[in-house]
Amino acid sequence: MAKLTQQIQKSFIERLGQLTRSTTSLRARMRQRFDARSAQAEAPTQQAPAQPLTRVSSAPDGECIYAIGDVHGRHDLLERLITQIEEDRETLPEGTKCTIVFLGDYIDRGLQSRSVIDLLISDRLDSFETVFLMGNHEEALLRFFHDASFGKQWVRYGGGETLYSYGFQPPNTRSSLTSHEAMQAAQQAWEQVWTGFRDRLPKEHLEFYASLKTHFISGDYLFVHAGIRPDVPLDQQSDRDMLWIRDEFLDDAREFEHVIVHGHTPTDDVFRDNRRIGLDTGAFISGRLSAARLFGTDVSFLETSPS
Repeated sequence: MAKLTQQIQKSFIERLGQLTRSTTSLRARMRQRFDARSAQAEAPTQQAPAQPLTRVSSAPDGECIYAIGDVHGRHDLLERLITQIEEDRETLPEGTKCTIVFLGDYIDRGLQSRSVIDLLISDRLDSFETVFLMGNHEEALLRFFHDASFGKQWVRYGGGETLYSYGFQPPNTRSSLTSHEAMQAAQQAWEQVWTGFRDRLPKEHLEFYASLKTHFISGDYLFVHAGIRPDVPLDQQSDRDMLWIRDEFLDDAREFEHVIVHGHTPTDDVFRDNRRIGLDTGAFISGRLSAARLFGTDVSFLETSPS
């Protein structure tokens, strides 16, 4: 039974990765048609296999960086992974600076989303330097905070679980297209949830969401939620690409100035090659929350084991 469950989880993660990347390709093809830049739809691309590791990258001298992938509302897994990091820190030379970089997507899909934020802003991590990056799911929450109409879209990719964690039930709007009256009722229901959410979202949580960074550079590494667009200088990268990009980043074979450490695209295992390290292992369904440990030129990984 345990083996069957693991097979189901693996299949789900693979389908999720294919779905999210196919959606990105679809958006790209739609943009091409609207811009009249191409008369033919671009076929979805496949991720290239990992190349032999030949690149040597380094963290800053005297510092160990732990980069944590997408948490997605799994407070339980985050607690376990932080404990593993604390235990690992005890093996480092005395005086080593320890930094944890969180790659975004703390919320959505998992019902412990609020608890994850409570942990991140508590004193639980005071013994570490911390860097918190924004994910596309945090961007979605902020968009909903300012625009009630976005709620219907947000819940399609996990916002409902976040609303539940804050004490709100998303409206059931399946019948909203059956009549003008049903559409108005659905809009009013979302307005009520939106008003309550704005009133009851803790100030400290809103300040946390608003303070998140788009990227962080340390040593030979650039940390970002989704990735960056090839051939575009870092100071000209768009926030949207850094939060949402997939195929254009994942499938390009050229190396960047830095090794890119990212999450966003779920895979069954941690991915590493000469250009990037991918750390989203679908924690919300797989039970595997992953982190990279970057110390000197050494790269290793920590992760929680499925229960």
